[in-house]
Order: sequence, then structure tokens, then C-alpha cells
Amino acid sequence: MNAYSSIEWRDGTLRLLDQRQLPHRTEYLDYIDYREIPEAIRSMVVRGAPAIGITGAYGLALCALGTNQPDANALLEKLRAAQTLIHDSRPTAVNLAWALERVMKCAEAAANDGAEAIQTAIVKEANSIFAEDLKVNRRIGEVAMELVPQTATIVHHCNTGSLATAGYGTALGVIRTAHESGREVLAILDETRPRLQGAALSSWELLQLDIPHRVIVDGASGHVMRTRGVDLCVVGCDRVAANGDTANKIGTYNLALVARAHNVPFYVAAPTNTIDMNVADGDAIPIEERDEIEVFRVGSERIAPEGARAFNPAFDVTPAQFITAFITEKGIVRPPFDDNLRALFE
Repeated sequence: MNAYSSIEWRDGTLRLLDQRQLPHRTEYLDYIDYREIPEAIRSMVVRGAPAIGITGAYGLALCALGTNQPDANALLEKLRAAQTLIHDSRPTAVNLAWALERVMKCAEAAANDGAEAIQTAIVKEANSIFAEDLKVNRRIGEVAMELVPQTATIVHHCNTGSLATAGYGTALGVIRTAHESGREVLAILDETRPRLQGAALSSWELLQLDIPHRVIVDGASGHVMRTRGVDLCVVGCDRVAANGDTANKIGTYNLALVARAHNVPFYVAAPTNTIDMNVADGDAIPIEERDEIEVFRVGSERIAPEGARAFNPAFDVTPAQFITAFITEKGIVRPPFDDNLRALFE
């Protein structure tokens, strides 16, 4: 079990572990006003597609509980405005839109029974999304074990563990499950510039779990695969298009190309709620671009000269042709992805 939790719901208060402070400090922030949730997401107090979705769901719960509105229809209008406000905070991860829509459907279904029924339904649904995410994460780890040898060196990009989810992890959860099942695992963690989620967060998590690992700079993966031997890569995802093109943290595409060049299997851990069958391919996935200052700084230290300019996409899209398989809670999905991803929902 973790000694920490990235998200907690405490009787009408949403508590978030401030991931901007890790690995140096473990600090929690409490939220009672839904209008503060978009900034918590944008500033990356909370991050990771599943965790963002869960936070959005609880943001609507805060809106429902904090709005002194006895009329059900008026409360629904307030919730719809809150839904738009929260949804626009980060565009790439489909989990946020999915979770918000799911909570709103429950609110609308409860509207005939009054405003209090809406409040109860929203909190219950947000709690369900949290619990289901934890269950799905564990199942993904179990499903993945057919792909992980007894002795395994695994490359991972960004952070997809307990910090990015309800509490176990998707791709990092695969590594965790392998370790807990007795496999001899060495995790190779890309540092993940510019915000260093791999170095700061994934390494911090694996230290808590006593899982052997090494942090490498993002550009070292090819050298490591050629000289040290790597059994597989496993990454998470923020959105999977219907054809298998996958948006994930910037640098994932590069890693997939390196893996293909060295004949290393490249797996994507994908809860089915990250698969967007309404998006045909990766070109239709919106890619968030963040402030260029993130590229110029490591912590508070500026590393580029004043006057320099940067391009700072937060995500990239890995074409389906470079993905060996998806690991979902419903099983391993192999090519052809157009047909086999669709089959998950039929």
C-alpha cells in the first residue's frame, strides 16, 4: 500500500498532493471551491490523465455542494458552466471530458428528485470513478504479466503511477505488478523534460516501493537499448484515437522510434476510458502547448539566455504503426487496431 495518496475526498473537501513540490517536499492542498480546480490542473498540482479526470469529477461535486441553489434546473445550469470551465483547463487528455460527462449524466438523471438528489448523485459518481480507476489499474498490471519475462529491463516514460491515477498506476503499475509478483525488474526511467516527471516523480514512487531503477536523460534510450539490453518499453497515454495513434507526454514518439530501431516491443497501458473512438486518428487530437519558460528552466534556475525562444508542446502523437500492443483492463489489443480497439466497445 502507498503511504501517500494523490487525491482524497474528505467530506466535501478535495485534498490534492501538490506534485510541483515533489520529490523535495510532500505537501497537500485542500479545495472547497470548484473555481480553483482548473488552475490546480493547469499548474500541475495534479497531473496524469486518470488523476485529472478524477479531479474534474470531484470539481463538479464541489460545485454541487457549494452552490446554495434549491432549484434542480438552476443547479444543472450551474454545473454545466462548471463543466465547461474545468474541461477547458487541459485539452489533450480525454479522461477529463469523459469523467465530466459521466458525472453530468448522473446529475441530469437525478434532477427530477430535486437539488439534494443531484448533490448526492454527483458525489457518489465521483467516488465510483475513483474506485473504478484503482480497480482498472490493478487489472492492467495483471493482464500485462504475460508480456513481462521473469528477468526484465523495462523503459518507462514520464510518470504513470499512483501519482497520476487513483492510487496504483497504469504503465508504472505494470512495473509495480511485475515486481510484486516476484519478477526481477530493473526500470529505466526517462527523465522527461521539460518538467522532469520521470526523474522527480517516477523515481520518487519507485523508491517508496523499493523497485530497482535508473534515471536516464531522454536522449539516452537508444544507447541503453543498444548496449545494456532492454526487454520492453511501457508507457501510458492521454488519448488513443480509433486507429491506434496515441497521444502521450512529449518524448514518447521518440522513444517508440528508438524501440522500433532496436526491435524492442513498445506497449501502451491504456484504460479503455482513454480510447476515444470519436477521433479517427492522431491528427485530430488537440495537443496542448505550454509556456516556453518551462523549457528554459530547471526548477528555478534559468538554463537558456535571455531572449531565446522555445516551442513547448506538452504531448506528441505516436503513430499506431510503432505500437506493439495496447494493454487494457479487457486484455491485450494487437493490430489491426482499427478493428480490435473497436471490438472492446462492442
